[in-house]
Amino acid sequence: MQLISSSFDNNKSIPENYAFGIPDDESHMALGQNRNPGLAWTDIPEGTKSLVLMCIDPDVPSVADDVNQEGRTISPTLPRVEFCHWVLTDIEPTEISIAEGSCSDGVIVGGKSSPNGPAGSRQGINDYTSFFAGNTDMQGDYFGYDGPCPPWNDEIMHHYYFVLYATDLERCPVAGTFTGGDVKQAIEGHVLAEAQIMGTYTLNPDLACG
Repeated sequence: MQLISSSFDNNKSIPENYAFGIPDDESHMALGQNRNPGLAWTDIPEGTKSLVLMCIDPDVPSVADDVNQEGRTISPTLPRVEFCHWVLTDIEPTEISIAEGSCSDGVIVGGKSSPNGPAGSRQGINDYTSFFAGNTDMQGDYFGYDGPCPPWNDEIMHHYYFVLYATDLERCPVAGTFTGGDVKQAIEGHVLAEAQIMGTYTLNPDLACG
């Protein structure tokens, strides 16, 4: 099985129009176009009953004390945790692609309540939901895709893994408002094959120029 993107090359930088946050000279970060990248796949294994798509950043600081704080930086030695940017289940195995901007086109403050997706598919909440919890300006349930927005003072490049899973499940056994973690647990032992593509992104001008 192979996963490819028409929007960025594997192991290369993700263009700004697919990001939640883009560089800004005055405030470090401004809201971006937040379009989902175009993705396509081939060689789905025999016996596949549904596909699952996720986007994960494993480079998020485990402690947020210094995140986006003037006069501070986030050390490369700080332990990192995963941040789910997209979880999409129940994609029919006959589907072969997701068009650029078809599931997300712009930042929706408070989150998208019912984002577009392939027919019959379901989208869970991404981790902006928990990140913005308590922020009266931004809080809400962020369903579907919301792109990169790493801390602008982080000393490491962030990596974004788009992973496609072929499963033997007619329907992913999650209900209600589900997360990427819920889906990972639900498909364990039911994955026939997986494929991924990775892109990088930073809001740190020193890394962008370096």
